[in-house]
Amino acid sequence: MASRTFPVPDGLAGERVDAALAKMLGLSRTRAAELAADGRVVVDGRPAGKSERVVAGGWLEVDLPDPAAEPAPAPEPVPGMTIEHEDDDLVVVMKPVGVAAHPSPGWSGPTVVGALAAAGYRISTSGAAERQGIVHRLDAGTSGLMVVAKSELAYTGLKRAFKERTVEKVYHALVQGHPEPTTGTIDAPIGRHPSSDWRFAVTADGKPSVTHYEVLEMLPAASLVEVHLETGRTHQIRVHFSALRHPLVGDATYGADPALARRVGLTRQWLHAVRLAFDHPVTGGRVDVSSAYPQDLEHALDVVRGAYA
Repeated sequence: MASRTFPVPDGLAGERVDAALAKMLGLSRTRAAELAADGRVVVDGRPAGKSERVVAGGWLEVDLPDPAAEPAPAPEPVPGMTIEHEDDDLVVVMKPVGVAAHPSPGWSGPTVVGALAAAGYRISTSGAAERQGIVHRLDAGTSGLMVVAKSELAYTGLKRAFKERTVEKVYHALVQGHPEPTTGTIDAPIGRHPSSDWRFAVTADGKPSVTHYEVLEMLPAASLVEVHLETGRTHQIRVHFSALRHPLVGDATYGADPALARRVGLTRQWLHAVRLAFDHPVTGGRVDVSSAYPQDLEHALDVVRGAYA
């Protein structure tokens, strides 16, 4: 265990403890929150919770465990996860629903990291022990394409590409009703929901969040939309369309009609990452991968089309 003490810079004044630690130490925000929950973070001489706000000039002290003591994800095969592209530096996988990108507090199910380890893939050692090679994520309840770094050079380049927003991320979603206009941009900041730690909402003090969409197919009860993300906030597509009063079909967390979900046989939100395109971080060549809808989403879409034909 190593203890580090440092002053809070002016630029981080008002930030939550977990966010400030993540920015100052290069930790994931989840890992910083875990340290606070374990009583390993002290602000001005007293233990601090993850949501406490820091003050410029105050002192933060944190006990950091030996990296070698951090748990590694358990290798575990994931049925249905397929490799859509692979080379010496990276791998693009089709992540099924019900699979998380990496281990996290409260999640005991399968992960992309664990599945790749079980299959014998060499993954970049950059990043926290539980998320090595992971440069972006999909919710466990969302299926689709993810890229994972195999080499350290690819990890650095992909992280930069996502930060600079040069990666093209395309999703298809089935939303209730008919968005107007049929092509548009949702530019609304997203932050933690005021009454729920695990949900998100459009909030005045949230992070800038931009979603571009186009209606591909309009049905009496729903619309199939193509979504391009300019930013990548947690639950961004779900929150933005819920704010428009067009929640994703099956997404009861953000206001969808459960009766419609039952009618089409859905147990999750209708959302799939259909395309991932970027310049290869090592070779410079273009990587452009597409994915078909999983069976449950295809079936739900067919039911909606048939029921209202």
